[in-house]
Amino acid sequence: MAIRYCARMSNARTYGGYRTGGLWVATGISFGAVVVGSGLALLGMFEFDERCMQGMTQGPGRLLRVRDQAFPPATICEFQHGDVSSIGGRGVLSVLLWGSLLVMVTCLLVALIAECFDPRLGSDLVVPMSRGERLRRTGTAFFVTGSVFLMFYALVGWRLFAGPSSVCSVGADWGTNAPKTLEYSFFPPQATCQYTSGLTRRMNPDWMASLAMELAVPALIAGVGFALARRRWGLERRAAQQDAVPAISGTADRSDAP
Repeated sequence: MAIRYCARMSNARTYGGYRTGGLWVATGISFGAVVVGSGLALLGMFEFDERCMQGMTQGPGRLLRVRDQAFPPATICEFQHGDVSSIGGRGVLSVLLWGSLLVMVTCLLVALIAECFDPRLGSDLVVPMSRGERLRRTGTAFFVTGSVFLMFYALVGWRLFAGPSSVCSVGADWGTNAPKTLEYSFFPPQATCQYTSGLTRRMNPDWMASLAMELAVPALIAGVGFALARRRWGLERRAAQQDAVPAISGTADRSDAP
């Protein structure tokens, strides 16, 4: 009986998990490319708007306005018959940034979704893995993605928690000229502020508020994977404890026999 029990426990602890190492490597490499490329693009934005305003950068027609682009980071000078962009918004660097971002998002989501499944052994895409190893791996992914989401959300939305209805006047001594908060929301973290002049503006740029919500997606997927891994780990522990009781009881019966 002891031999059968050990064999049963050995089989019960052999499970499968998808090979996601390559996906995580690709995610890391593409993330590095996005960071380096964005840094170069930001350097290209320095004084680009001033060169447009002073006429040092020529365009088709007269200059209408200058605006900043969130991603790829670029300053765009809008002329009457076309736009002229800094290095981040055109050419090889723009293609590199968009391609790296696409690879990073795709590999990250595929790797996180793969952790939600419990594949059978026998495929080249599946590697043997215990419940404990699976729990640690999904827990690490959930901790990292959740931390990134919480930190960025706190960065763009901390004023909402200081006072949602008066968020526009938080952090400055406005006196009697404090701006009014017309509307606010926690998801996305955003507010509309109206000044005494009647001018209105958003608390955060729209791209920052949207990114805060987009970062919640990988954290949510990682959380589902962690919850499933914890549930499977708990079921295995309970099953092992239930199997151990008859085995111990049978051993005790044999030892008591004359």
